[in-house]
Amino acid sequence: MIDFLDMPEEFRNPDDAQIIIIPVPYDETSTWKKGADKGPEKIIEAGYQLELYDIETDFEVYKKGILTYTGEFDLGSPEKMVESLSAKVEELMGKGLFPVILGGEHSVSLGPVKALKKKYPDLSVLQWDAHADLRDSYHGSRFNHACIMRRIKEECPVVQAGIRSMDISEKEAVDNDRIFYAHSIIGSNNWIWDAMRKLSDNVYITIDLDVLDPSIMPSTGTPEPGGLQWYELLSCLKKVCYEKNVVGFDIVELCPNNNHGAEFLAAKLVYKILGYCFYHRSEL
Repeated sequence: MIDFLDMPEEFRNPDDAQIIIIPVPYDETSTWKKGADKGPEKIIEAGYQLELYDIETDFEVYKKGILTYTGEFDLGSPEKMVESLSAKVEELMGKGLFPVILGGEHSVSLGPVKALKKKYPDLSVLQWDAHADLRDSYHGSRFNHACIMRRIKEECPVVQAGIRSMDISEKEAVDNDRIFYAHSIIGSNNWIWDAMRKLSDNVYITIDLDVLDPSIMPSTGTPEPGGLQWYELLSCLKKVCYEKNVVGFDIVELCPNNNHGAEFLAAKLVYKILGYCFYHRSEL
């Protein structure tokens, strides 16, 4: 696997890099279209085509130094995967690196949350997703991708955004003042200020790509109509990154299907969020 971004080697120096991209090719519990395990590789390949200068921020975040993790994880049961990933994220954060996790299915998100919770006891999670993912168990597993936010809620407070699909069994786990359904937020960004008031100072962001409308993100295992558009999502993410201390993020559930536009979108989203996070810090 190549490194994320076509950038000068001097910015891949492990002695002073500030960011690490962590691909997690895991797809054991997906229940419709398989292939999310190929997502990290495709995002990294598409990242090689990105322009390194960002027009919006007038910033080149790659100069903060970006590494790409090339080691392996225990990719057996979801429980073992979470344990293995959590330990590695904790180790890499101990070296001062900002973690960016590329899934894989959404169950990978629990690993970094567990690791970050140890460092930031007040951690909260902002979830962007078409699905609530609040089942207590699904297909015999409490660590299924459809249960991920139920498990994360056991670790720390969660704010959910863009939700437009869930089973009736999930309703009892919904915090009505911490969920922002797609039908109520599409076309308006004012809601994000209310959402941020419910987040702590230190925030982890998890983005299931199916939060975006299938018209611009068709490459997911469980697409849902009625999602956010590119600038709607970016506008909200920018506010969060500027107002909160974002301590890491993941982008999950890319299911490649020969649509290189979707793969490039995912890669650009990674780079845009990094730009928002580190441009803001450089201005402090």
